[in-house]
Amino acid sequence: MKKKTSIYLFLAFFLIVQNTSAQDNSKFNKWLDEFKLKAIDQGISSNTVEGILGKAIFLPKVIQYDRKQPEFYEDTNTYISKRSNNKKVKNGKSIYKDNRIIINEVEDKFNVEKELLLALMGIETNFGKYLGKMPIISSLATLSFDKRRSEFFSKELITLLRLIDDNIIKPDILFGSWAGAVGNFQFMPSTIKNYAIDYNKNNIIELKKFEDSIASAANYIHKIGWKKNDLCFIKIKLNENTPDKLLNSSAKKIKNHRKIKNLKKFIIDHENLNINDNILAAIIIPDKDIIPDSKALEPAYLVFHNYELILKWNRSLRFALAVCTLKDKIKNEI
Repeated sequence: MKKKTSIYLFLAFFLIVQNTSAQDNSKFNKWLDEFKLKAIDQGISSNTVEGILGKAIFLPKVIQYDRKQPEFYEDTNTYISKRSNNKKVKNGKSIYKDNRIIINEVEDKFNVEKELLLALMGIETNFGKYLGKMPIISSLATLSFDKRRSEFFSKELITLLRLIDDNIIKPDILFGSWAGAVGNFQFMPSTIKNYAIDYNKNNIIELKKFEDSIASAANYIHKIGWKKNDLCFIKIKLNENTPDKLLNSSAKKIKNHRKIKNLKKFIIDHENLNINDNILAAIIIPDKDIIPDSKALEPAYLVFHNYELILKWNRSLRFALAVCTLKDKIKNEI
């Protein structure tokens, strides 16, 4: 009797899942028909709309990945240690050894540290080993259809279709991350449009090839204002009397910047801070609001101009901390 009951429950669950999936597909197909009209209204050719966008399908896994990003559940120490471990440093050193000439050339041309570029590549794709296999058009369409960040991904989808129309991107390479990013440094379509370059002058931008991808990354970080050899962050301990208004727990916008001399009174052992008193900094507490039962003031970091630029690359407090940590570790090895 118990066996039959289990079978009935399984069948009931299966039918519910199947019905939900069918409903999602039906809603997505209706949305897609409407979006195709919007794309044409925005100047995308009918060939691209029908031949490329028209083949998009709903990907339920993409929604699952969007809701379960490690930036939303891993504590800071875990997140950083996973992404800046000794193996990553060793692999970064190996990549540099194999590509020393082009890496040094790009560093000099764009005035961006080679160790920063290696850290970004190491964290984004494990130095090109994990580029992603998701069909990007379908990923972007799924996220555009989803309501959580529909506006952002709809713009990215239109941008990608325009890049295809303009023969800047070839449709056959459009496989990457679940979020619609492509290449060794995981460029979103808008980043491709604004910063990707054909560095080796072969008349095509190849973001899955080393030369174009590392030069494009350097071009991007240089153009948004990176200051070579400047501070990124310093880990600190805060006094209990630190005002809440000085504490940033969201990556959307870092607020309440102060000169170091005006922050020292809230920092334990501030005498050990060997930096200019007049440098502007802000305080972040990345575990607050994300990690249950986390301590209100731990961990805490002073963050500076360069740190906030990495947030433009990926809007995550932990990601920027991990990049800067790996950058410093690689610097000590090459």
